[in-house]
Amino acid sequence: MHQAKRIVVKIGSTLITNHGAGVDHALIKDWVGQIASLSKQGVEVLLVSSGAIAEGMKRLGWKTRPHEVNQLQAAAAVGQMGLVQVYESSFREHGLETAQILLTHDDLADRTRYLNARSTLTTLLDLNVIPVINENDTVVTDEIKFGDNDTLAALVCNAIDADTLVILTDQHGLFSADPRKDPSATLIHDAKSGEPQLEAMAGGAGSSLGRGGMLTKVMAAKKAALSGATTIIAHGRETNVLLRLHGGESIGTRLTADALSLTAKKTWLAGHLKTGGNLTLDVGAARALLQGGKSLLPIGVTAVDGNFVRGELVSCVAADGLEIARGLVNYSSVEAQKIMRRPTTAIEELLGYIAEPELIHRDNLVLL
Repeated sequence: MHQAKRIVVKIGSTLITNHGAGVDHALIKDWVGQIASLSKQGVEVLLVSSGAIAEGMKRLGWKTRPHEVNQLQAAAAVGQMGLVQVYESSFREHGLETAQILLTHDDLADRTRYLNARSTLTTLLDLNVIPVINENDTVVTDEIKFGDNDTLAALVCNAIDADTLVILTDQHGLFSADPRKDPSATLIHDAKSGEPQLEAMAGGAGSSLGRGGMLTKVMAAKKAALSGATTIIAHGRETNVLLRLHGGESIGTRLTADALSLTAKKTWLAGHLKTGGNLTLDVGAARALLQGGKSLLPIGVTAVDGNFVRGELVSCVAADGLEIARGLVNYSSVEAQKIMRRPTTAIEELLGYIAEPELIHRDNLVLL
């Protein structure tokens, strides 16, 4: 992750709770110190942390993970208190503020909520606040749970266009076979995300404590690669692992993305058959999109057609009626009518609030 500017660090429950013994305060303080050092170097770090259910189990005196969803949710609610408490106090020692973000799959599958989550996360990064993210285990059901925080971390990578996903685990990386069973197993140092043989090497699930084994990490790398992120799977107890990785050292397994891959988001945008409406662009705005790689600002829109809400997919058409792009709109059709042909500085005055300075951000826009 040498020269990475935006990193998602995921820490597994087996690691963070020292195999179920409860949140390992000393280990968390060590990782926090490394993240604080990266932050001082100008690197944006988002933390995806497991461990709420395991910590809750410890506090409730439960020895085995329950199967009933309501008991898992109760354990998560109890454990989340201890988890955020140790992160908040540890980061504060380094003069850094933290924010708790609890997400469900629906938050990143629904396009309006996806925009809201992305907007919140990027705002926190702009404020130099460290987001501490976990699955919202207190409300999930079998239909909406991510299944593991490896997947959640990959989806966060996609949402905020991170350079690198670092998955810290209690294993030294991905091996050619299970090293606990096969003494001839060798560590895979470098590979391409999504290569079919990686899934075969990863095998089945890991511990009884967490939900994600090596297979979920390989699948997460595949998802993260869709937005161009490299994934590194490394042992969390390796001395100064995050700082050494940022310094360019080879630790664990590095799974790189195909540079030619179109992001999952843009694939979704390009492949969607139905749009909620049209935005007609003036010559300058069309040129800014096609040649400058710019976002679409309200001032460049000359007409708004259709009835759409924030987060809906809309078409961008040139003056001759030809569709040149499509994207997720930050304002409804009624709001777009009010702010079109007007500068960004006028949005708040016209609407009474400002969601985003752009009508469509370039990261949520695909050229056709």
